[in-house]
Amino acid sequence: MALAAQGFGNNMGTGVVGRRAIASVVARLGCVQIDSVNVLIRSHYLPFFSRLGAYDTATLDDLLYGRRRAFAEYWAHEASIVDFDRWALLRWRMERARSGRGTWNRVARINATQPDLVERVRRRIETDGALTASDFADARSQGSWWAWSDVKVALEFLFWAGIVTTRRRRPSFEREYDLVGRVIPSEVLARRIDEPHAHRELMLAALRALGIATESDLRDYFRLDVADARRALASLVEENNVVRIGVESWKAPAYAIPPFRIPRKSLGRALLSPFDNLIWNRPRAQRLFAFDFRLEIYTPPAKRVHGYYVLPYLVDGRLVARIDLKNDRAASTLRAHAVHLEHHTRPPAISTALETDLRALATWLGAARLALPPAKSWK
Repeated sequence: MALAAQGFGNNMGTGVVGRRAIASVVARLGCVQIDSVNVLIRSHYLPFFSRLGAYDTATLDDLLYGRRRAFAEYWAHEASIVDFDRWALLRWRMERARSGRGTWNRVARINATQPDLVERVRRRIETDGALTASDFADARSQGSWWAWSDVKVALEFLFWAGIVTTRRRRPSFEREYDLVGRVIPSEVLARRIDEPHAHRELMLAALRALGIATESDLRDYFRLDVADARRALASLVEENNVVRIGVESWKAPAYAIPPFRIPRKSLGRALLSPFDNLIWNRPRAQRLFAFDFRLEIYTPPAKRVHGYYVLPYLVDGRLVARIDLKNDRAASTLRAHAVHLEHHTRPPAISTALETDLRALATWLGAARLALPPAKSWK
C-alpha cells in the first residue's frame, strides 16, 4: 500500500515524460524536498526519475520557474516543491510566520527587532525586481547558517511569511526572491482557507501519499504541530473519511482512506534519493523495511559507514542495497564507490538489475561511462 501510494511499480520508460506526468508526481506526493548537494544531481530531480524513468529536467525547471509555472517553493516537509494547491493550503503557516510563530528563532526575531530592515529589503525587491541575497551589500553568508547576515535573515523571514517567493534559481542554486504577486497566480493568492480546513486537507494529502500511516507519520509529512494534526485526524475519522486499522508489529495504530486494498504484490525497481519521500521519515523506513538509514554527508569521512551520497535501492518491495554514488562530470563517469548489501541480499540476486539501472541513471545524467566495483567486492 505504501509503495503504490508513492507511485512505485508503474511502467517506466514507455514514452516521453512531459509536463503532465511530472505534475502528477507532485500531486501524488504533495511535496518534493529540495537540497543543494550536487555530488550526483540536485536531489529534487531524483524522485521523478525514480518514478517515471528518464525525463528532461528542463521540463521540471519550466514547471517550477518558467512562464507557465505550476509549482512553487515553500516550507512543506522541509524546503520543498509544491503545486499551487498545496501552496494555498500552507497560507496559515505563512500567517503564523508573520507573527513570529512556527519558524526559526532568528527568523522570527528579525521582524520583531528590525522591522525597518525587513521593510527596506521588501521595498528593494519591489523596486528592482527579483534579487538574490548576494545582490544586497554585506549580505553574503560567511559559511555557516549562523553567519547569515541580517539581510539574508530578513529575506528568509519574507519567504517564510509568504511575502516573497522564488522567482528562479541561478546556476549556483542561489535563490532569486521576488514578490509573490509577481510569481503566484492571482487566483491562487485570492484563495482563503481557514486553518482547520487546511490542516485536514494536508493530513489527507499526507495519507494519500503514504497509503497507510500512523499519526506520527502523517504529522511529520507536512511538519504539522501535534495539536493541529490530532484535531484534524480526529475530525477525519469521525466523518469516516479516514479509518483506523491495525498493522502487525506496529505499536501505534495506523490509518488509511477507505475504500482501500492491499496490492497482491510489489513490483518495480528504483534508485532513491536520500531525501525521497518514501524514506525521509527514518522511523517509518525502519518499520516498513527494517531499513536503518542515516545521512552521512556531514559525518567525518573516517566515521562513514556507507558513504557520502548514498542511494538506497528498491527492488520488488524491499530495500536491498545502498550505493555510494558520484557523478564525475570531468571524466563523464558515474562512479559507484561502494555497494553495501542488506542482510537478506546476495550479489547474484541483484547484480544484473543494479548494473542495468545504474547505466540508465548514467545515461540520464549524461555520463558516458559507469564505474561499478565487481560484485565480489560488494559488502
